[in-house]
Amino acid sequence: MTTEAPRWFRDALAHEPRRGRVRVRGAAVAYLAWGDPAAAPVLLVHGGGAHSHWWCHIAPQLARERLVVALDLSGHGDSEHRDEYPREVWAEEVFTVLEDAGARSAPVLVGHSMGGMVCVLAAESRPDAVGGLVLVETPIGVADPETAEARSRRRALRTARAYADRETAIARFRLIPPQPCVDPWVLEHVASNSVVESPRGWTWRFDPEIYRRHFPRGVAAALAGVACPFAFVRGSLSVSVSERTHRSVCELLGREVPDVVVDGAHHHVLLDHPEALVAALDEILAGWEAQ
Repeated sequence: MTTEAPRWFRDALAHEPRRGRVRVRGAAVAYLAWGDPAAAPVLLVHGGGAHSHWWCHIAPQLARERLVVALDLSGHGDSEHRDEYPREVWAEEVFTVLEDAGARSAPVLVGHSMGGMVCVLAAESRPDAVGGLVLVETPIGVADPETAEARSRRRALRTARAYADRETAIARFRLIPPQPCVDPWVLEHVASNSVVESPRGWTWRFDPEIYRRHFPRGVAAALAGVACPFAFVRGSLSVSVSERTHRSVCELLGREVPDVVVDGAHHHVLLDHPEALVAALDEILAGWEAQ
């Protein structure tokens, strides 16, 4: 690393997760798990083109008295690819992974960006099986930033470019949307887990076909059927969501829900302000657990 990571970050990564794989409609879906399977479960869902390791410095801090699971949606990370990515399949993966990880009660689903859309659809599909829903920087009624970028430029994200070696691929890693304020040790951890060797060379782990999946309007409609506890988290400097997004969520739900603003954070709040996000999630979860 170019500079030494802080103690809290090194301690979090030192908590080795349990690794699991379970088949869902013919594809193996990978996940990581921390904490006691008998404890209250929390599932973390990454954004478009991302993977479970985006949560590795977050999850152990939430897992002190909980079961915390982070999955790789099919087409991402260590999970297998599919010919197509119907919305209902990703929602099914959420519950199958939780069951395989040993969850014994209704989970809280936490999704970042596109992952929040998946969480909404999962909650709509099985409303009695979800104990709470937290959307982190999730656009409503429009495409997530990664999908929007993939569709705005012919080559961006829609082709799996290959590089000669692992170091070159890691060096080409970029956040979408671009933003400052991501510490180098966080970025290095995420980037190093985002590449894989293929017959053509080193390339990204995600399947470019995931960006053919489009469900913003479906997510907005699905919100109307969500009755579980709900919270909205956003960065104060985000270019993807805003106070207007929060108001839209409240209107679609037909009730007021918390609008938790992380001061100084951009869209990738779990990378630029991870400690503040942990504190926010801990407060939200503790409040619901106390009810």
